[in-house]
Amino acid sequence: MTTLTRRYRFSASHRLDAPSLSPEENQRLFGKCNNPFGHGHNYVLEVTVAGEPDTVSGLILPLSRLDELVAGKILRLFRNRYINVDVGQFARLVPTTENVTQVVADLLGQNWREHMGENAARLERVRIEETGRNSCEICLN
Repeated sequence: MTTLTRRYRFSASHRLDAPSLSPEENQRLFGKCNNPFGHGHNYVLEVTVAGEPDTVSGLILPLSRLDELVAGKILRLFRNRYINVDVGQFARLVPTTENVTQVVADLLGQNWREHMGENAARLERVRIEETGRNSCEICLN
């Protein structure tokens, strides 16, 4: 089995604030990330696919198809957005790195076969780096 990882970059802002917690609890839990005006990040998204390279092309999958899927379902949704307000999945979900990664993995998974085809490589891993010190990874297989 061969894996291939493709990186994408997008900027977005968010505020970590759990509505079920008091303002004091939110401040204690999230610290500076609870700033009422939000704050931004230059995120790095990594999408890893796994499969066997095609015997003719040598590719696991055409990168253009992966780029189209990520651009259409992820970057269009998150790029230059205030995640708390502009991304519907976060109406009641705190946009932590963990939750953003899960939403991205879910969106890719839900649209994978339709966009990539039945015999496509499988989605193996989704990783989002929020800062140089903070990232989250979800392994799907």
